[in-house]
Amino acid sequence: MNQSNLAGRRVLVTGGTGFLGSFVVEGLRARGVTDIATPRSGDYDLVDRAACRRLLADTKPDLVLHLAARVGGIGANRENPGRFLFDNAMMGLHLLEESRLAGIAKVVAVGTICAYPKFAPIPFREDDLWNGYPEETNAPYGIAKKLLLVQSQAYRDQYGMNSVVLFPVNLYGPRDNFDLQTSHVIPAMIRKCVVAREQGRAEVSLWGDGSPTREFLYAEDAAEGILLASERYDSSDPVNLGSGEEIAIRDLAALIAQATRFTGRFVWDPSQPNGQPRRRLDVTRAKERFGFTARTSFPEGVRKTVAYFEEQHRKGQL
Repeated sequence: MNQSNLAGRRVLVTGGTGFLGSFVVEGLRARGVTDIATPRSGDYDLVDRAACRRLLADTKPDLVLHLAARVGGIGANRENPGRFLFDNAMMGLHLLEESRLAGIAKVVAVGTICAYPKFAPIPFREDDLWNGYPEETNAPYGIAKKLLLVQSQAYRDQYGMNSVVLFPVNLYGPRDNFDLQTSHVIPAMIRKCVVAREQGRAEVSLWGDGSPTREFLYAEDAAEGILLASERYDSSDPVNLGSGEEIAIRDLAALIAQATRFTGRFVWDPSQPNGQPRRRLDVTRAKERFGFTARTSFPEGVRKTVAYFEEQHRKGQL
């Protein structure tokens, strides 16, 4: 078991039963943490301030890891801009305020790559977060999560509150959301390719024109970054979490086709949005300040994600 200053702490993980949260909880247990609260939204609606207050009173945490979010891919963002803005903003505002009032020792909150300006210089550096408006299809979500950073810095300045805000790039991996209505690009492509292969179809339709680039971070690696920041980082300066490598969506499709054994062709639909033109992070700060470096290579991570989906699909669970 790793020696960790988190051992013996009482930790609250919002979103702890979700995709990223499940890996964070496993990482906490590996560090010797035994008192972990993972509330469900049906029991505590974090959009409601009174529910946040009740949650903290019931769990009495020393450390809060705020991972809960109302989130989805381009389609879900386009269909729910108001809900994504309101719910994510209120969750962060209420949870940090109630954590301050409850005297919580430390809060680590997770923002989003969508907070960056649409045309931020490549690679995205934390200092560029305010140099423009986010890409339009996910701006309401991105701005709501960026509010966490403003709140963290304001509360540190006025109240001396110890809170950290991390900005992970697009996550992927086993346990991801593979629902085509709400999923992100990697799980959506995997599902489409596997189903097309099974049905003997010769082509798969994909959104956009394949030209944008994206950077991806394996969810288990992202969880490790969050835990390292929990152990070693005490500043409200924003920190990127990523791999520092980008891939064009067209090349991503080819990689997933190979991993899923889909031998047909892709038909691109340029009437659908591409999203942000490019995404690649400068990951220097995370390495320098708390020693985080992504460990899982992208081809290896894609293989593991495909294997997970195919196993669940065979069982009829996906």
